[in-house]
Amino acid sequence: MTIGSIRRFGIAAGVLALLASCGTEEEQQSAAPPPPEVTVAKPLVQQIVDRDEFTGRFNPAASVDVRARVSGYLDKIAFTDGQMVKTGDLLFVIDQRPFQNALHEAEADLASAKARQQLAVTDLERSRALVSSSAVAKATFDQRLQDKQIADAGVLAAEAALDKAKLDLEFTEVRAPLDGRISRRLVDIGNLVSGEPAATVLTTIVALDPIYFDFDMSETEFLAYSRAAAEGRMASQRDGKVEVALRLPDEKEWTLTGTLDFLDNRIDPASGTMRARAIVQNPGLFLTPGQFGRLGLPGSEPYQAILVPDRAVVSDQARKLLMTVDEEGTVQAKVIRPGPLHDGLRVVREGITADDDVIIDGLVRARPGEKVTPQAGTVELAANED
Repeated sequence: MTIGSIRRFGIAAGVLALLASCGTEEEQQSAAPPPPEVTVAKPLVQQIVDRDEFTGRFNPAASVDVRARVSGYLDKIAFTDGQMVKTGDLLFVIDQRPFQNALHEAEADLASAKARQQLAVTDLERSRALVSSSAVAKATFDQRLQDKQIADAGVLAAEAALDKAKLDLEFTEVRAPLDGRISRRLVDIGNLVSGEPAATVLTTIVALDPIYFDFDMSETEFLAYSRAAAEGRMASQRDGKVEVALRLPDEKEWTLTGTLDFLDNRIDPASGTMRARAIVQNPGLFLTPGQFGRLGLPGSEPYQAILVPDRAVVSDQARKLLMTVDEEGTVQAKVIRPGPLHDGLRVVREGITADDDVIIDGLVRARPGEKVTPQAGTVELAANED
């Protein structure tokens, strides 16, 4: 083989190798995967009110210790432990026989006092007629007048004793002082109970509808509410017009509503908190005193908020970010200032607009500056999600 032939062979081999490498690159390019898919959606824009959350406890609107007002042996119990009672319902009966006897005695004493009064009146009138003719001494007339006054006082005392005897007999029937749920009996039939002043507690009753929700707010929170009210940005917390939302520990949504009706008159110096109370209607009597709950107190006036799913917010050291997709399909990271949660969505104070396409699913496949394939999604409130 000549040198020329060798050269021609080498050139041909090089050309074939070059063509082979070009074909491989084209095949690699045609086989490259498309950009990863992500779900994007416009932020939800809605008028909302910020809520500050507090933990508290439900308490009865009224609670009464039912006590004996007269002493005696318990004769009857007229309720079932734990039942609902109405004002005036009979609960206990204390042995009435001693009090009936006392009533009869008081009635007899009153009749005797009235008889003495009538006699004193007759003697006084007779003396009045005779004293003018000097047939009776003036001293005798004065004595008859005094006897009549003493008889009048005796009648008043007897009437008071009769009223007391009637009242004591009435107190032998212990009745419910309010509507509510009664507790268990604390004294059984046959036991001696004491009246005032060391009255025996027989049971307790709590009012359930409406019911109170007591909670504490910090001094800082109280000061912020007070300033907002003073500047006219919010209604005063003391006006009894602030609507609140509540939920039980096993609930995610705010299922209950109430009204803030009380703020204490001082901040507790030991804890630095202000005691507050909301009143909640409880027609089904589902809420029970002693239950824990969460209360949402309005922390702002209504405003237009930008809302995104909380899962879409990522952290970069001390910053909070949202991944967005521009018109060319490139991922852009935007620093935001997040606000509170609202019905499962995160409020975004600053950093994005309502026109941004926010990545709400597929964040693990999204890298800032890289291409993605956006798929349309929606942002909905938690109450509307399936």
